[in-house]
Amino acid sequence: MTTVAVPSVQPHTATETAVARPARSAVFSTLTRRRFALSAHTPREIVVPLLTPILFADVIAPALAKAIPATRGIDYQSFVAVGTIGLLVPLSCVLGGIGMIVDRESGAQRDLLAAPASRSLMVFGNLTVALAVSLFQVVALMGASVARGSTFDTAPSGWLWAAAAVVGLATLMHGFAEILAARIKKQEEYVGAAPPVALLPWFLAGSFFPISAMPAGLTVIAKILPVTHALALMRYGLVDHDGRGLHDIWGMTNTTAMAFLSLVVVAVSAAAVLALSTRVFTRAAIS
Repeated sequence: MTTVAVPSVQPHTATETAVARPARSAVFSTLTRRRFALSAHTPREIVVPLLTPILFADVIAPALAKAIPATRGIDYQSFVAVGTIGLLVPLSCVLGGIGMIVDRESGAQRDLLAAPASRSLMVFGNLTVALAVSLFQVVALMGASVARGSTFDTAPSGWLWAAAAVVGLATLMHGFAEILAARIKKQEEYVGAAPPVALLPWFLAGSFFPISAMPAGLTVIAKILPVTHALALMRYGLVDHDGRGLHDIWGMTNTTAMAFLSLVVVAVSAAAVLALSTRVFTRAAIS
């Protein structure tokens, strides 16, 4: 009788068959560089959102300043120059959602969703680019405003208050852009829906005048908007060191406490919308 030896087959363990996930930092870096290449690789994509705010800050504001020399002791041109940041940042972030739709429909997003990486990193990679572009545009806008005659006399702490408000506002508006881009299927529909999201709060947030100058009902609405708190923080840091804009919101006497409360409003709103946008993007990606 002949004996036939059958080789034993060792079962593979789960750790041997699992696909190795790349490091989160490497994935995040790659996604960020990719979004930079898609969204900010030409000067046109950075400069175009600057045109309207610079028009307000360098053409309209100086003209109005001749008729309205000062607002609560603040040079009106400088007052409006800070207010235009509330237009520039939302406009830049929300318009960035068009690129997300293009990437989803005709780009490599579908391939990236199949990669062994957390989908939330795509949102944070997009956010990093939106923050970088927004900060650059704000610096360019303020430089153009100073060249036209605006003055920003402040200490380093004032710049920190303003920078924190800009970062919070950009994070908030990018979160809205992610939600809109995930829910809206066509670019044409997005273009119609995006401007009200970026522009309507700006008109109510005290961009051209203190919110106390509006009717009582609109003033109440303005106090709820995170954009109002962000603009009040920027003005407190750059031109309104007495915190009159913050007092219109909170009615308190401690300026630092009011600034901190407004910063909390901006930060909590930004974090909540960003968390919601991550969830919406993730659910839309698997649907």
